[in-house]
Amino acid sequence: MRFVLLPGQRHDTIGVPPLIEGIAFDALLGDRAFDVDWLRAELDARGAAAVIPPKRNRKDPIDFDREMYRWRHLVENTFAKLKEFRAIATRYDKTDISFAASIHLAAALIASR
Repeated sequence: MRFVLLPGQRHDTIGVPPLIEGIAFDALLGDRAFDVDWLRAELDARGAAAVIPPKRNRKDPIDFDREMYRWRHLVENTFAKLKEFRAIATRYDKTDISFAASIHLAAALIASR
């Protein structure tokens, strides 16, 4: 599992480049917030499919694989399982390093179930 902790006031798309660096994949699933042109261009250059629904204000709507997009619920389920841990849901840890360690520990416990 890879993740990047971002400040609460920053947009999620800035965390994408470090996450996809050095990884080969065929598709990226994301919600409407990830419908940005530079990300779609990056995915096209890699030969990966962008399974991202277009924003409502996009002039020319872009098609996406609706069947594959339904798999996104697995990611949402993982977040729900992580939030079952009270320290994760309320972010008890004061530093980013200790919070990241808590996430790794919780993810290891979830994977071992």
